[in-house]
Amino acid sequence: MSSSETVDASTARSVLVTGGSKGIGRAIAESFAAAGHKVAATYRSGGVPDGVLGVQCDVTDAEQVDAAFKQVEEAHGPVEVLIANAGITADNLMMRISDDDWSKVIETNLTGSFRVARRAARPMTRARWGRIIFISSVVGLLGSAGQVNYAASKSGLVGMARSIARELGSRNITANVVAPGFIETDMTAVLSEDQVKAYQAQIPLGRLGGVADIAAACEFLASDAAAYVTGAVIPVDGGLGMGH
Repeated sequence: MSSSETVDASTARSVLVTGGSKGIGRAIAESFAAAGHKVAATYRSGGVPDGVLGVQCDVTDAEQVDAAFKQVEEAHGPVEVLIANAGITADNLMMRISDDDWSKVIETNLTGSFRVARRAARPMTRARWGRIIFISSVVGLLGSAGQVNYAASKSGLVGMARSIARELGSRNITANVVAPGFIETDMTAVLSEDQVKAYQAQIPLGRLGGVADIAAACEFLASDAAAYVTGAVIPVDGGLGMGH
């Protein structure tokens, strides 16, 4: 299931990517679909890539999450590979973060990821096979001024993944975290040239990453080659967060 390999119908997996309408989530969905897997992606607005089953879903709503999974299950069978990617930001200095901005970021990024993982876990347990991949951030490991809420939500995914890894490992289900660094997406496109240069100066590889870099890490973690990898945090950040 690497980015250079394709699968046939007998080995294709049912894959669900949350937040698959743009940026990293869209690239992940495209990559798995190009490899021949049965891919579905949730979205709140916009669309999903061609060849991907689009499922409208707000991960902050438990009923919508359940309905989305039922739709995917009817079309592709039980979800075998879950990539919990849906996330938002509401940046501000700590003293200016409102209770609402704290709650909505935690509810989407952390609680939403928990909801989709919980819903995916029971069918995976019955099948005695599953891959759960959380998309975190280097910010969750390093911290970031002006992103206390976002950093807390992304850091929380690490503890969640490692607890799931311990709970479900005996059922041949792995749970891992991919922690992107500064990736070229719509979110980073709003940065000024000076800001980009400042970030590049902190990154040992001296450049921003691409969405394909994140997709490749997810494909590896979902593959048979990563069957003995669980509870891991895979940084894809050009070396920015090493040692954390």
